[in-house]
Amino acid sequence: MELIILGCHSATPRENHHTTSQLLKIKKHYFLIDCGEGTQIQLRKAKINFSRINHIFISHLHGDHFYGLIGLISSFRLLGRKKALYIYGPKGIKDLIVSQLKASNSWTNYPLIFKELFSSKSQTLYQDEIVSVKTIPLNHRIYTNGFLFKSNGKKNQIYAFCSDTKYDENIIDYIKFADILYHDSTFLNLDKDLAIKTKHSTSIEAATIALKAKVKKLILGHYSSRYKKKDKFLEEAKNIFSNSYLSEDLKRFLF
Repeated sequence: MELIILGCHSATPRENHHTTSQLLKIKKHYFLIDCGEGTQIQLRKAKINFSRINHIFISHLHGDHFYGLIGLISSFRLLGRKKALYIYGPKGIKDLIVSQLKASNSWTNYPLIFKELFSSKSQTLYQDEIVSVKTIPLNHRIYTNGFLFKSNGKKNQIYAFCSDTKYDENIIDYIKFADILYHDSTFLNLDKDLAIKTKHSTSIEAATIALKAKVKKLILGHYSSRYKKKDKFLEEAKNIFSNSYLSEDLKRFLF
């Protein structure tokens, strides 16, 4: 597996600070996870072949996680895509995208297939001989899912994506022993009250989940723009879980 962080910041995009989006490579699969503004530009910077993306997973319908989706869908059309594109996201995502395509009279010339999610329980979204993908129910202000990717074969590998969520030990059973956990760490501990109010997590809380779930590696992300430096996030997390790392735009993790 290879994970490419396209964007790892919260709320609004800024120069060199892009909102949430990731590309996960598992053998022949290129899975896009969330699609904040500017995702397709980040894909170009990362030198990713757009045509290899066939499955897009959207965690929830806050703008910093899906406002780049309509642009990417439109670019696929302009680039002459013919293959089907599968989009997994909360109920309502189909109406949002279709209304934009209808208003601009820009229907795709390729199949656009939506799987809308509404269950509060984990469900399998995709499975083949290479990989399985399941939802991780998260606790945020609106309906939200994380995603668990598990490769099949001699060396089973697990990637757990958990953003955005309040501190919630209910996710531990889903993510136990994951090779890499990406977990919401929007706030530092000094702003824990804001984490509670907005249903986000602190770096310490992310590290605590990683420790209790016995994952191998923790990646912090979804940083609030109130902080100019990220060093403190890593310092706080490492005090709880030593194998913690900062996500950065265009940073790659191999596992």
